[in-house]
Amino acid sequence: MRRFQLGPKARSAGFRLNAYDSVGSTNSEAAAAIATGDPGNCWFAALQQTAGRGRRGRHWETPHGNLAASLLLRPDTDPALTATLGFVAGVALNGALAEVLPEAQMKTGIDGADGFANTGPARIALKWPNDVLADGAKLAGILLEAQSGAGGAPIITIGFGVNVVAAPQGLPYPAVSVAELNVAADAAMIFEALAEHWVDAYALWNNGQGVKAVLAEWRQSAAGIGTDVAINMDGRVVRGIFETIDDAGRLIVRMDDGQRVPVAAGDVHFGTTASIRM
Repeated sequence: MRRFQLGPKARSAGFRLNAYDSVGSTNSEAAAAIATGDPGNCWFAALQQTAGRGRRGRHWETPHGNLAASLLLRPDTDPALTATLGFVAGVALNGALAEVLPEAQMKTGIDGADGFANTGPARIALKWPNDVLADGAKLAGILLEAQSGAGGAPIITIGFGVNVVAAPQGLPYPAVSVAELNVAADAAMIFEALAEHWVDAYALWNNGQGVKAVLAEWRQSAAGIGTDVAINMDGRVVRGIFETIDDAGRLIVRMDDGQRVPVAAGDVHFGTTASIRM
């Protein structure tokens, strides 16, 4: 297995790397670096997490050989814009996976729904708000954590998790690993591609001035637009047609009566699972 390394574009852009075989959480390593005054633009990458975190505090462990990576940033921007870095992360990870997995073969649909099967190369797509899919099955996820530094300056940690050697079992949605896609790519290869694609996506974001351009890029690879969707928002379920992502990054649901409802956060279900009572 190759060692983690940064590619030429990431190195030239001034990014640094701390690499591990196994660690509790790469986000926790980033937090420890923040406490010591790390200036940012630093990656933390590991082949295994034993105490990782997912969205909403969910526990997330990874077997050895999967990719866990966190990026520590201190962006010079309005703190109100930092949440859009999640879309920058999606664009970067989507690009990296599409590059590394061009010959992957999948025959499943979004959330297991019918009507999305194909026999060509797997479509790598983005599922709002923070997952990457291989023709509907979850391949990777993103977690954004924010805090304030001196004078209220934003400090952001973006966590990336990619199912490389194995995918979690017993989930309420399909999940897949790179190994199941019959592609010879390891965690180090995927990480290097991610760090390279991050440079371009972050430059497009341009300290928050390029949010609309990032969202336009994100929409081009969005999964499920035009299909049935159900969003669970802490017990309240909104159902309808996934119309688009607006320029604030909210998912827009078109209801049966034509009303357009913006959703800022929630668990999304497409296709057949959108009709299941939650």
